[in-house]
Amino acid sequence: MDDAGTPVFMRLWGIPFVLIGLYLIAGRFVVDAAVRARTEYALTDRRVIIRRSGLLPNFSATRLELLPSINLEEDSFGTGTITFGVSSPQRYKTAGVWTPSLSREPQLLGIDSVRQVYNLLEKARLDCLKSR
Repeated sequence: MDDAGTPVFMRLWGIPFVLIGLYLIAGRFVVDAAVRARTEYALTDRRVIIRRSGLLPNFSATRLELLPSINLEEDSFGTGTITFGVSSPQRYKTAGVWTPSLSREPQLLGIDSVRQVYNLLEKARLDCLKSR
């Protein structure tokens, strides 16, 4: 025991809880911004490509004709997010709620002129389906 009468173990026991609390309050926004800054998106006539570099690298290339749906979320400034697949309540049980850029579902986050990108995706997807 130390001078205050609290065992050292008990003082150290609280540190992980404080760190988790700090992450939930502010750290998740910092992590999300850092991940988004290192994420690149590309659209070809056949695929949507998402490449993330840095500390948490990831690469995905999804064929347009395999996308079940394309969902658009647009704000009043024309910026938004495009998600792929059917939205479900299960989606909100993942870490993507706390740090959207780390979601396992393919998505295009924080896109400027998102409506134009959405229209390009829909056109490219329809062209792929027609060429089958």
